[in-house]
Amino acid sequence: MKPIFAIYIKDLRGIVTNWAAAVIIGGLIILPSLYAWFNIKASWDPYSQTSGIRVAVVNQDAGSTLRGQSLKIGDEIISSLRENHNIGWIFTSEDKAMKGLKRGQYYAVIVIPDSFSARIASVLTPTPEKAEILYYVNEKINAVAPKITAKGASSVTSEVNRNFIKTANGAIFSIFNQIGLELKQELPLIRKMKTLALRFQELYPEINQAAGTAVDDLHATQNIVGKVQNELPHAAELADKGKQWADNTSAFLNRGGEVLETSSPIVKDTLIQLTQAADLASRTTGLLLAKLEQDNEDESKELLTPQQSEHLTQGLSVAAGMAESLADMLARLEPSAPGNKLTGAVAELRQAGGEFNQMAGLFPGVRSSAVETGAAPGPKEAAIAALTKLHGLAESAADRLNRLSGNFDNIIQPAIKSAMDTLKQEASHAGKLLQEATGDLPVIDKVLTDAGKGLTAAIKGAEVIRKELPTAEKKLQEVTRRITSLEKEGTLEDLIGLLSLDFAKESEFFAEPVILKENRVFPIPNYGSAMSPFFTTLSVWVGGLLLVSMLTVEVHDRLDGIRSYHEYLGRFLTFLTLALLQTVFTTVGDLLILGTYAADPIRFVLYGLLLAAVFMLIIYTLVSVFGNVGKAMAIVLLVLQLAGSGGTFPIQVTPPFFQAIYPFLPFTYGISLMREAVGGSVQDIVTRDIYVLLLYAGLSLALGLGLKKSVNKAAAKWVEKAKSGHLIH
Repeated sequence: MKPIFAIYIKDLRGIVTNWAAAVIIGGLIILPSLYAWFNIKASWDPYSQTSGIRVAVVNQDAGSTLRGQSLKIGDEIISSLRENHNIGWIFTSEDKAMKGLKRGQYYAVIVIPDSFSARIASVLTPTPEKAEILYYVNEKINAVAPKITAKGASSVTSEVNRNFIKTANGAIFSIFNQIGLELKQELPLIRKMKTLALRFQELYPEINQAAGTAVDDLHATQNIVGKVQNELPHAAELADKGKQWADNTSAFLNRGGEVLETSSPIVKDTLIQLTQAADLASRTTGLLLAKLEQDNEDESKELLTPQQSEHLTQGLSVAAGMAESLADMLARLEPSAPGNKLTGAVAELRQAGGEFNQMAGLFPGVRSSAVETGAAPGPKEAAIAALTKLHGLAESAADRLNRLSGNFDNIIQPAIKSAMDTLKQEASHAGKLLQEATGDLPVIDKVLTDAGKGLTAAIKGAEVIRKELPTAEKKLQEVTRRITSLEKEGTLEDLIGLLSLDFAKESEFFAEPVILKENRVFPIPNYGSAMSPFFTTLSVWVGGLLLVSMLTVEVHDRLDGIRSYHEYLGRFLTFLTLALLQTVFTTVGDLLILGTYAADPIRFVLYGLLLAAVFMLIIYTLVSVFGNVGKAMAIVLLVLQLAGSGGTFPIQVTPPFFQAIYPFLPFTYGISLMREAVGGSVQDIVTRDIYVLLLYAGLSLALGLGLKKSVNKAAAKWVEKAKSGHLIH
């Protein structure tokens, strides 16, 4: 170690004691920092100074009209650009603009054509045309300026698009808003129509059936009308005959009334006879019943002879027939009698007739005390039961007929007379109606003819309706399915709520629906500070190149016992000291003189010192081992690292070759480490970068210590030969 430090101390003494060497060394220490400072300051905030980039604007828009309103969008663009100071807009004519563009006076030219507003207004026509803004750029003036001017041109089109969308959306949403208010007012009716549509779909099978039935009924009606029309002559004849019949009926009823008045005593006598028949039956059955109950013998005994039984049965049957006949006569008069006065009499006579029929059916079996029933209780008991039933029927019939006889003069006979009078009036009225009908038959014939024509047209229409019903049903099903589908997606109330929103706010929203909300992770306040890791790293490498270019890596005054590695390490300490001083001057100057931002200034300086040590070791080793060839190798490395380390552009946008060598370049990890100090540290990245840089240092040491002696010895003759030309030192 002593020889190594001896070389180092001798170098330092030579710098301190020789003012010329000290001046040169001082310049070498300062120069790299100037390289970094000038570049950082030049790129401090370039995108905030774009107002000096001159772009000519030419407005040729002739204007147009939209729904009767004047439209000059070109003028609106010019007004907007006059308030935009991000770029140096120059408003001039097309000739001056194009001449200035070619001469480099303007970086770009924007031309608004004369048809600009007209094409915008075509949005409401069947064939809308997109408007164009012409953009000319001179790309030879500067590589970056076209990108900035293109951004300005695109911002113009974006602003036009935004204003157009905002205006168009405002009109559209205003209409939607009005529709929403109208829908809200008509919501009850819409709900009712929806219910009717769904109900109508449910009833469609019945409607189809009804349509078919209607067509069939119309055909049947047409046939009936034809038949009726054919029968009208017969109807006229029938009307004449009907009138004659009505006259005859009226005459008959007159005579019938006279006959009825004459036969009233006979009707009354008939009632009396029926009453007497009932009384006779009652007395007979009462006597037989008493006789049977007084007889205590059990043997059978004949109560009635066959002749007596037959006579009674025939009498009761005749009485039943008389009662039914009289009831039928009164029933025919009953509808015409006032107040339903004959209804009770008809019912009483029918019940009396029924009781006579029952008695006529029971008497043949009552001949002896052993009634031919075969009943279990015994002959006498069965006979008593049958006679008791007969007696009850006879008494009931007698009571009914007695009531009828008593009411005949006061109720029945007046009701019969009133019914006859009503029938006479109806017959007379019918005669008059038939006479009128005969006179109306020609009119009826015309009506039937017109009805036939109308039915023909109705049948055609009904056939068309029936034919179209399946199509209409299909359409209705589609409508109802769509209604159901829409209700699943959202209710009508939801739609009305959307349409009723503030149209001004909605148009503003749709003009710019998405706003970019920037969240800066590891924020850096300006572009210069963001570039300081690259330019500082670059200046460290450049500083190393300056040192090996101006200072020799060989030890000329060799001490006794100095070996190759002593020379290599001893002179490296000198170069390392100068490189560290360069880096301290550069990094501290970045922070204090330029005011660059660093999240951790201490780390910024320390990481810079680490880079200085590693880079100086790499460059020194190359020159120490390979001589002037090593200097060339260090310069080649510098060139490769400028493009391949991702210092300016993201490595992903560089050609594949640079992307391939990117992971193997020292700059890659040096710039990354400095960025961690400027933006904020992620410990994993810091650890990785330091390990890789230390690996480069280890490889350089291994190369220097292992190959310096052998390579220097092998290249000695070649170097001497090169120096002999007095051009290479």
